Amino acid sequence: MRHLAYPDTLAMKFLSKHIAYVAFALLGLIWGTNFIFTKWASALISAEQIVLLRVLFGFVPLLIVALARRALSWAHLRYAHHFLAMALMATALYYYAYAKGASLLLSSVAGMLSGAIPLFTFACAFVFLREEPLNRHTALGVLFGFAGVLMIARPWQAAGLNIDGVLYMVAGSLCVGCSFVYAKRFLTGLPITPLALCTYQIGTALVLIALVTHLDGIGRITTDTRAMLGLSLGLGLLGTGVAYILYYFIVQKLGAVKASAVTYIPPVIALLIGVFLAHEPVKAQDLIAVAAILGGVYILQTGRRVPA
Repeated sequence: MRHLAYPDTLAMKFLSKHIAYVAFALLGLIWGTNFIFTKWASALISAEQIVLLRVLFGFVPLLIVALARRALSWAHLRYAHHFLAMALMATALYYYAYAKGASLLLSSVAGMLSGAIPLFTFACAFVFLREEPLNRHTALGVLFGFAGVLMIARPWQAAGLNIDGVLYMVAGSLCVGCSFVYAKRFLTGLPITPLALCTYQIGTALVLIALVTHLDGIGRITTDTRAMLGLSLGLGLLGTGVAYILYYFIVQKLGAVKASAVTYIPPVIALLIGVFLAHEPVKAQDLIAVAAILGGVYILQTGRRVPA
């Protein structure tokens, strides 16, 4: 029986790994569409309302899956302060800053700027953890990445890009970058599954956002079917709920290093959608900029494996 079971085991591992790569591509596609959905919704409701509805529609599937798997426990309340910190950095402030940024910028530009998230993660890790190596590779990666951000922002042009929109995108990237460092510092090793952590994080964020969001005019989102579906299904159900489930799945199957490479996909998807579907103008300088950002992230990731 053993000689029959062994090939079956190999086949299952092979299939599981390929499913993980499909999930990897799907996650990149989902995150890449977030910016155009945010742009559509921002024409009707405020950034706070966008975040409230996005988190609400994203929290429901997470809660259902977490309850089905019995991942939640009253004993986890002892870590409520960590859930609060993550809810602020990785959800409420992050989503709000990106919603404001996307409302002020072209969706393609907002998407390209999101590619800088790993750069801020490295910067926060270097400052607060002192574990990331600073060598020629990592320094070059950071230089390339932030040069790309500057090329997109073009602060030297008085009549250039909306600098407020760029600053919101940078602030959002900084928030989520710091959240990764916080999670590594305080959440690694806790007896809580990633699914439960995510559910507590999103649930706490939902409460916080509901407390500070005015509802006047929120019903306008229902006047545009495209915007309503984009917000509820694209940003909420898929972009928040399903996306977190997919992310933790590929981390489990492929490992954290390979999973982190998914950040290369959203800026490209956002750029393609902006140019070919939304007919947004794009300059050669923008293409060079996004190449610099993604190139910087690649150099940074490979540089981590090079001794300082």
